[in-house]
Amino acid sequence: MRIDVSLLPALAAAFMLVFARVGAMVMLLPGLGETNIPTRVKLSIALLLTLIILPLHRSAYHVDMGSLAPLLVLMLHEIAIGIVLGATARVTLSALQVAGSVIAQQMGLGFVTSVDPTQGQQGVLVGNFLTMLGVTLLFATDSHHLVIAALNDSYAIFSPGETVSSGDVASLATRAFAAAFRLGLQLSGPFLVFGLVFNIGLGVLARLMPQMQVYFVGVPLSIFAGFLVLAVVLTAMMGTFLDYFIGVMHQMMPLK
Repeated sequence: MRIDVSLLPALAAAFMLVFARVGAMVMLLPGLGETNIPTRVKLSIALLLTLIILPLHRSAYHVDMGSLAPLLVLMLHEIAIGIVLGATARVTLSALQVAGSVIAQQMGLGFVTSVDPTQGQQGVLVGNFLTMLGVTLLFATDSHHLVIAALNDSYAIFSPGETVSSGDVASLATRAFAAAFRLGLQLSGPFLVFGLVFNIGLGVLARLMPQMQVYFVGVPLSIFAGFLVLAVVLTAMMGTFLDYFIGVMHQMMPLK
């Protein structure tokens, strides 16, 4: 019995190209691309997804094994696509950081910071809480399956070898950042109203009772009232965020 191994180099090249797209996306995905996730875990997940996606889209890769330059160009193209997809999903979490920053300022906790485990840098405490809660809900509601589906459907939008328009990428990035900032302000809307009413009330109280130390009364009261408001609207906030994340993922999938 003879075993034909002439297909192995082309298959290995296709595997590396798929891994370039999948790996670049996994390194940026919410919940998987965090700095505290071991690199081996990220690589293992990327390899597993590559093994699943490769048989589905093997025919989309037309690899010329006679020259190395086209292969390198195609690999850079795949990495760029993976970065675009992963960064789009990552930007969705920034909406929670924007909301957390505004909420912390209105509650008087803007100076309270801690290390954000999703970013590996300092962030306001309320924003870090909302971000970790958002990542938890993405896995609890199986919304991360939409990311895998978007990765699979990306081959219908970004075919291997086709040039990606820089204008389309810039438009996608602009819309993603604008939508994240807009959602962050929408999520913090109740606290903007709360801060406005509360500070007006403190101003009126300071005019009525000049001898009263309004600051020492207002700060603990604003923190206590802010946490009450957060407890009331937290469910609606996270539900809105999940709907936004699902909508972003569906935008990355072509219409059936």
